[in-house]
Amino acid sequence: MLLFLEYPKCTTCQKAKKWLTEQGVEFEDRDIKLQNPTFEELSEWYAKSGLPLKSFFNTSGLLYKSMGLKDKLSEMTEETQLKLLSTDGMLVKRPLLVGADFVLTGFRAEKWAAALGIK
Repeated sequence: MLLFLEYPKCTTCQKAKKWLTEQGVEFEDRDIKLQNPTFEELSEWYAKSGLPLKSFFNTSGLLYKSMGLKDKLSEMTEETQLKLLSTDGMLVKRPLLVGADFVLTGFRAEKWAAALGIK
């Protein structure tokens, strides 16, 4: 079962959720603000994703900007960054789609379709 992490008020998340539903994709829905990803989950997803760790950060978010993370991330270890992400769901790039062998951050229909084997 796919895990879909979203912030319900986020329009991109709403678009992604609608797209998944229209494609007939079954998924478990999780509010990223109410149930923040744990350090363990984020570590596993990061390892599985093959993506740079920065792509897990919501760089356009108010919290990211107010914490001045743009200039601080490069000085932090990966472990410190993952621990920071696990403190607040609003720091995490969304939506997140977690499958058995992939993790997608943000919504791009073509990338999601490719990962899900949808033509």
